[in-house]
Amino acid sequence: MIKLFRYLKKYAWMIVVTIVLIFAQCMADLTLPDLMSDIINNGVLKEDVPYIWQIGWQMLLVALGSMVAAVTAGYLASRIGTGYARDLRSMVFNKVEGFSIAQFDSFSTASLITRSTNDIQQMGIFVVMMLRIMVSAPITMIGGIIKGSAKSTKLTWILAVSIPVILIIVTVVIKLTTKYFKQMQERLDKMNLVLREGLTGVRVIRAFGRDDRQTERFEKANVELTDVSLKAQRVMGVMMPLMMLIMNMTQLGIVWFAGPLIDSGEMDLGGMMAFIQYAIQILFSFLMFGFIFMMLPRAAASGARIWEVLASENTLHDPETPVSPEKTGGVVFDNVTFAYPGAEQPTLSGISFTAKRGETVAIIGGTGSGKSTIGGLLMRFFDVSGGQVLVDGTDVREMTQADLHSRIGFVPQTAKLVTGTIMDNIKFGNPDVTDEQAAAAAKTAQAEEFISGREDGMNAEITQSGTNLSGGQKQRISIARAIAKKPEIFIFDDSFSALDFKTDAMLREALKKDTGDATIIVIAQRINTIMNADRILVLNEGQIAGIGTHEELMKSCDIYREIASSQLAKEVG
Repeated sequence: MIKLFRYLKKYAWMIVVTIVLIFAQCMADLTLPDLMSDIINNGVLKEDVPYIWQIGWQMLLVALGSMVAAVTAGYLASRIGTGYARDLRSMVFNKVEGFSIAQFDSFSTASLITRSTNDIQQMGIFVVMMLRIMVSAPITMIGGIIKGSAKSTKLTWILAVSIPVILIIVTVVIKLTTKYFKQMQERLDKMNLVLREGLTGVRVIRAFGRDDRQTERFEKANVELTDVSLKAQRVMGVMMPLMMLIMNMTQLGIVWFAGPLIDSGEMDLGGMMAFIQYAIQILFSFLMFGFIFMMLPRAAASGARIWEVLASENTLHDPETPVSPEKTGGVVFDNVTFAYPGAEQPTLSGISFTAKRGETVAIIGGTGSGKSTIGGLLMRFFDVSGGQVLVDGTDVREMTQADLHSRIGFVPQTAKLVTGTIMDNIKFGNPDVTDEQAAAAAKTAQAEEFISGREDGMNAEITQSGTNLSGGQKQRISIARAIAKKPEIFIFDDSFSALDFKTDAMLREALKKDTGDATIIVIAQRINTIMNADRILVLNEGQIAGIGTHEELMKSCDIYREIASSQLAKEVG
């Protein structure tokens, strides 16, 4: 949490002004009991009305000054706290945007959302409270002790008893609540995870009739969060009544023991009233300290979770002296080996192939054979464990990720659309695309028919995650998005699986005409999709089991022939 406070430097002048205003407010508040003592002793007891008015106006002006300082300081503290929270959100978001796939796996999506919202909110609130209380409480406490002692040194022993009791209560509360607040953030993560799964997977849940099970999961997570929150609140709830009891007992003790002093003339009535006010201010300062220290465990837990994200070192780095080669469309895998973090066996071993400009290279294989991993390595979602991946004759690790991605049009296995219009989604990869080019890309992707059937056409709204579209429609818009980008390399990662055979054939035919001399990498499960490729790679358990054209593989590769026999029985026969 302390490390996160260094990001407050940009608000240094506002912090200084806030501290000055709070100091002025505290001085004004410490002056009021003195004025009250004076007005009682020299005005009320002597029945001097003009003097009462004179001191009364002074008290009013001091109170107004205190109010102005307090309001202005509160405004500035709020600006600092909200600005600080905004900066942290931006830093966390930008940091997460640069994460590798492996880093995303180490933080759950629900946890990252909680860290970006609730945890940062806790830090912002803590900064506001710290600026207001951590400055005012010590000043008020020290000033109150000095001024109170000046009124009567014989009554200060009452404070010497009350203050340690308050400190003991605050210490016990902090010790008990620290673990609860840490548990609260962890259980909030869990509840958000269950909630997110329930909302994003609602169709699957209903299709399998698991609504009750999902409700039970949420209720369990909700109850666990509620239970730990109640435990923390119960402990905190005890603190205020105890504090108020101590404050009232302190006032009673002052009145009780001040009586004999007033009778003997060692203390006047105004001095006793002022001493009571100073005692309240001192004890209230300790109470405010208690609130800060109660917030501290939760803020510390949130700060640690935020810093864990910010301090996480990106495993993928752009080179210090990047290379930007001429765009030739060449793709080379040179003896590539790759293993996911923590995996016992490599996912890919000894993968070597070349794809030249204008060629279509297809990749096929069983589930888990490493097909999609090849696409991920080409996009540099993760780095190879051995060997090289070259684009345009340059190792992808020697290029900036932005430069590499600008050369590739990627269509993922699961179509991901953003909230907005169909036009917004097609232009997502290249905002400079004209409406006519976007429409042409949609036509090539065989999306024109269903788009024109919508009332608003290209301006039809797409809901979150494209839930108002079918799987095939989402895939076609995703393909149109890649086409509109006009890259030199296309990667289609099983992007035709949701299309019927007729649409698949029409789309591939249109792609031949409109992709020009771009290099195309097709990852697929269906033989029909890849049989006309210039070269086909057959993967089996992370290794190349065969490479060649459809006809060549039908003769030389048993695994390819087995796949084909299940889909093209006529050709095998």
